Amino acid sequence: MRADVHQVADGTYLVHGSNTNWVILTEGDAVTLVDTGYPGDREQVLASLAEVGSSTEAVAAVLITHAHNDHLGSAEYLRATYGTPVYLHEAEVPHARREFLHQVSVGTVLRNAWRPGVLPWVVHALRSGGTTHNPVTAPEPFPTAGALDLPGRPVPVHTPGHTDGHCAYHMPGTGVLISGDALVSGHPTARIEGPQLLPDMFHHERPRAVASLDLLAELEGELLLPGHGPVHRGPVRDAAHRARERAL
Repeated sequence: MRADVHQVADGTYLVHGSNTNWVILTEGDAVTLVDTGYPGDREQVLASLAEVGSSTEAVAAVLITHAHNDHLGSAEYLRATYGTPVYLHEAEVPHARREFLHQVSVGTVLRNAWRPGVLPWVVHALRSGGTTHNPVTAPEPFPTAGALDLPGRPVPVHTPGHTDGHCAYHMPGTGVLISGDALVSGHPTARIEGPQLLPDMFHHERPRAVASLDLLAELEGELLLPGHGPVHRGPVRDAAHRARERAL
């Protein structure tokens, strides 16, 4: 399967992998890669870099929104093979090392198997390495506060709830918000389209995930790049408010 690459702004690409998105930020010859899909998406990740005229060697850093396997997929491969640093929020670093796992349990998934879309999603997740042991050996916390000295100059925004150390990435200069799983626009197991939280079973602490929408609503921007679903155009503030209304 080929990744679906969309240029959504200058130097900014949203890539739809197999049920999960990642983002490529380009600046000259350098690239920031935000998330890396499932382990089984590796060839799509590499192909998407080539499609935007880049390569694995050009990736200055991998930024991870959170350490679930459908976002962490090829991070360790890039780190171990090319020496690419992998950055996360400090609370998410031990999660990436797999000192613990904040992820929906098999039992919870089975109890929700009757819901539309859940069984096909489970089959895909299993085939794509969603349950494999896939740690990052040496993940690192962000090296500085505020904007990172990387292509796109992304600013980490701690948005806990989905996991303890979940981070969105805000680019005030271009009005872009990379929201990971703190705010999505669709999912194979969701019954609605547009700005929303993921279904309840996916959040480590749902009340904190709902509260984090208020943090996102404070950010200026007109372009939402979610971890799941299509690009959403319009005020980020309105998208976050809409998701909060739907969550209550």
